[in-house]
Amino acid sequence: MARRSSRLANAATQQPSAPDGTKPRSRISSRAIKSEVSLDTPPKVLGSSTEAAAADIPTLPFADAQAFRRYMVEAGIAAPGVWLKIAKKSTMMPTVTYDEAIDEALCCGWIDGQRRPLDARYFLQRFTPRRRRSTWSQRNVDKVAALAAAGRMLPAGTAEVDAARADGRWDRAYAGSSTIEVPADFRALLDARPGAARTFDSLSRAARYAYLHRLQTVKKEETRTRKMAEFVELLDRGDTL
Repeated sequence: MARRSSRLANAATQQPSAPDGTKPRSRISSRAIKSEVSLDTPPKVLGSSTEAAAADIPTLPFADAQAFRRYMVEAGIAAPGVWLKIAKKSTMMPTVTYDEAIDEALCCGWIDGQRRPLDARYFLQRFTPRRRRSTWSQRNVDKVAALAAAGRMLPAGTAEVDAARADGRWDRAYAGSSTIEVPADFRALLDARPGAARTFDSLSRAARYAYLHRLQTVKKEETRTRKMAEFVELLDRGDTL
């Protein structure tokens, strides 16, 4: 075990890391709605088991994409993950970039998670082995196609792709906030309640995406129908998630 830890430490020089919303106004409330469909990146809740687990993950810088790739290969899919210390673009400091890290993570069967500020020069991005049955974004589906064509995919990454194809998650990949569209049936429900339509249409793109992502990733049609009705009711009162 000591030898394994030593090899991992050699993949990157660990540097000290800096120590490290909105309450729903409705009675129905968005708290109940949020709890049923989780996103890939869970919300940060201080004192939660998720937060405690995140605190146990090492914080490491990597000089380039290949160094990060070697680390993930050595760590394997049983690793707890890593807080990747990435230099901000304005600093011009030599570290792996976020886009490079995403590509290497997909090749190795890992995925990105929470992002945290660190200081004026760096931010932290969490990367972990992909969880069983985790959802796929269309962006990452498209990236995998390019990575596979370039011969960059590794066995662990290919295994995650094969599993997603086998159980249908691949075909259910969700759109990102810049490409997602309002489903016709949800739009019809909104338009039937002018107050709900006004509230929804006044939201920022990110706020609208919170609704659309949930509708897109829910597994059962009856659950989706119920959630659409709950969302319309919430919006019609002028409340939001």
